[in-house]
Amino acid sequence: MRKDFINIADNGVIIAVKLVPNSSFNKIVDYCSEFIRIKISAPPIENKANKELVEFLSDCFKVNRSKIKIISGDKSKLKRIFISDVDTNDVIQKIMFVLNSIQKEK
Repeated sequence: MRKDFINIADNGVIIAVKLVPNSSFNKIVDYCSEFIRIKISAPPIENKANKELVEFLSDCFKVNRSKIKIISGDKSKLKRIFISDVDTNDVIQKIMFVLNSIQKEK
């Protein structure tokens, strides 16, 4: 499986995400080589979906919300997320675990 959606950066990792707002749950649901698709229950108004995405990723990776920044795509469904001050191998392992689980469900 190619992992183009994950890039190691100075002092962290960058993840490409396609956000699906107004969902009934918050969950990583799918992936392709370019991005991870994440469903978020918040609507895409007044930055609510972005805030909930940051909260969701904070819970997933057990990092403080202040360590997660949307570096591009603030007003788009396609986003690049920077997670700083984390063990990049730990983040990659957690993502790959979830994605492998999704792949087994298909």
